[in-house]
Amino acid sequence: MKSLFLSAALASVVAMPAMANKAFVSNEKGNTVTVVDTDTWEVLAEFDAGNRPRGITISPDGTKLYVAASDDDTVRVFDTETYKEIHTLPSGPDPELFVLHPSGNPLYIANEDDNLVTVTDTETRTILAEVPVGVEPEGMGISPDTKFVVNTSETTNMAHFISTEDYKIKHNVLVDQRPRYAQYTDDGKRLFVTSEIGGTVTVMDIDDTGAPTVAGKISFEVPGVLPEWLQPVGLKVTADGSKIFIALGPANRVAVVDGATLEVKDYIIVGQRVWQLGFTPDQKYLLTTNGNSNDITVIDVEKEKAIKSVQVGQQPWGVVVTPN
Repeated sequence: MKSLFLSAALASVVAMPAMANKAFVSNEKGNTVTVVDTDTWEVLAEFDAGNRPRGITISPDGTKLYVAASDDDTVRVFDTETYKEIHTLPSGPDPELFVLHPSGNPLYIANEDDNLVTVTDTETRTILAEVPVGVEPEGMGISPDTKFVVNTSETTNMAHFISTEDYKIKHNVLVDQRPRYAQYTDDGKRLFVTSEIGGTVTVMDIDDTGAPTVAGKISFEVPGVLPEWLQPVGLKVTADGSKIFIALGPANRVAVVDGATLEVKDYIIVGQRVWQLGFTPDQKYLLTTNGNSNDITVIDVEKEKAIKSVQVGQQPWGVVVTPN
C-alpha cells in the first residue's frame, strides 16, 4: 500500500508542468512595466516604473528587476514577485542602457547626457567609478570572462572597451554612424555592434587578451523597403552562435543572420518600430519590443517565424525574461 502511494506521489510530481517564466517589458512613454506570462502569453500585470523607463535587466537569481528610469536619473529596483519597489540605485544622469555583472554585482550604466559610464555597487548602493567615454553613450555589453565592458557612443561612433579591473579604456574601435547595441557571443570570440543610422552591424573578432579586430560588417536589403528604414538596434545571438537576430527599427523586421557565414538568411515581419530583443531562458522564443504598435512579437527561434503578438504599454522599449 505504501509503495502504491509513493508511486502515485512520484508520478504526480513528474507530471507537474514546469513553472512559466515572466517577461518584463519597459514602456518608455507609458512610464510602466508590463508583465507577460511566457507560457500563456497573457498579460499578468502592469506597474509604475518611474519616468521614461528604458533599460531593463534582472538579477541572476531572478528576484530583482532593474529598470533605468531615464528622466528620474536613477535605477529603480523591483521585487519580481510583488512588483513593489525595493530601493533605488545611483546611476548618474539619464541612464539609458546597462549591463549587470553575471554575479549580480556591479551594474554598468550608460549615462547619455553626461558622457559617462557609471559603475554602481548593487549591494551597498554606491557608485564605484565614473568612466568618461564618447558623446551620447548608449549600448552596454560585457565579455563572458567579465574582463571587459563595452560601451557604444552614438555621436562619437565608437565602441569603448573598458577594463573591469581598473575602469580604464583599453581599446577604442570606430564603427558606423550612431551605434546602439553591443553583444558578445557566448564563447567571447566575437562582438557585434549595431549602427542605427549607418545601417550596419560591425563584427569584431576578439583575441585571447580581449583585444578587438574588425572582421567585417553585416548590411541589409529588403525589396520595397527604403534603405534609410533599415536601422539596426537590438541584437541577440543564440548560445551556440548559429543564429544572430537583429531588430531593424522602422523596417518592422528582424533580420536572421547565419552565425558562421554572417549572411542574412531571412527577415521576419514583426510590429511597428522594433527596438530591443530578449530570449526566453531556453532560447525557444525571442521577444521583440515594438515601440509604435505598443506590442511585443513572439518569435519561434527554431522555425524563425513570428507566432504571437501581445499588447503591452505605451512605446515598449526593453524586455527581459526571468531566468530558470
